[in-house]
Amino acid sequence: MTLAEAAARASELSDERALADLRREVAEDLEAAARSSDYRERAVAYRAVGQLRFNQKTELLRRGLEDTSPACRGSALLSLELLSRDHPGLVNARRPTLHALANEDPNQAVRRLAILCLKNGSPMADTITLLAHLSEVDDDKELRAAAASVHGVLKKKSATR
Repeated sequence: MTLAEAAARASELSDERALADLRREVAEDLEAAARSSDYRERAVAYRAVGQLRFNQKTELLRRGLEDTSPACRGSALLSLELLSRDHPGLVNARRPTLHALANEDPNQAVRRLAILCLKNGSPMADTITLLAHLSEVDDDKELRAAAASVHGVLKKKSATR
């Protein structure tokens, strides 16, 4: 079974034991793909971390966020967003990297994904300020809309604290 097939199969599984068995089965392949020289294999590996709900492999996502390939950074961000829905600490731990990606990554899709990840973290003042700034001054209309949306969510979260 390929890593992509395992990730697709994981979305069909609701039994935690079966999912754990699947993770065990592909753990070595996941590590190898994340170290591959081919950016496509690395992107599949970083995306599979989230699809397999592989919380033990979140350190791989750090590597993915720092990858030279926008596809790999995007895949790592998708997984981080998925895993952080239940664990905001994942976003909080990567906040400086997410701020840098949202503010200065050369790829607009990566910037928007970084902004979406920030939605799942704690409503910190520096994040709210960054999002307010991006929602007002960025050249990309979609990025401004994403920043405004997440800014609103975090402002609401901070008001209820």
